[in-house]
Amino acid sequence: MDARDTELKKELDATLQARRELGEEYESALVDSFLEKVDQRIDGAVERRVRRQMAEQQMVVARGSRSPQTTDSWGERYGFGIVSLVLAIPLSAIGGGIADLPGLLITWAGIVGVNGFQAARTNPDLFRGRRHRKGADDAGDGDWKD
Repeated sequence: MDARDTELKKELDATLQARRELGEEYESALVDSFLEKVDQRIDGAVERRVRRQMAEQQMVVARGSRSPQTTDSWGERYGFGIVSLVLAIPLSAIGGGIADLPGLLITWAGIVGVNGFQAARTNPDLFRGRRHRKGADDAGDGDWKD
């Protein structure tokens, strides 16, 4: 139990003790008072979480990187490719067996499309064209710019 839980338990004990001393006629007011304190505690916790998440988002924007929820690990990228190649074997057999060469071509077009979509999702700049930066000559000594 942390300090805030201990405080809340003390508040509840005090409310119950006051109810015993004051009687049932004050029960509604005591319960309302206790619930107001609980609401304030919840509001404070939510406010702290929202501020922390906003600060994290501002740091992400300031760094110019992706949000922390985005997973773009080595395992995800290459695992997806390996799984799609493993699944390509039975899919090729099914597509080629049912519709011969056109079925095989359609199957592989789908496999390439799914992998292309995954690559574009994990690396949005992958399929954009390369352009020279402003002021760079054609000798290739400038940075690339979108």
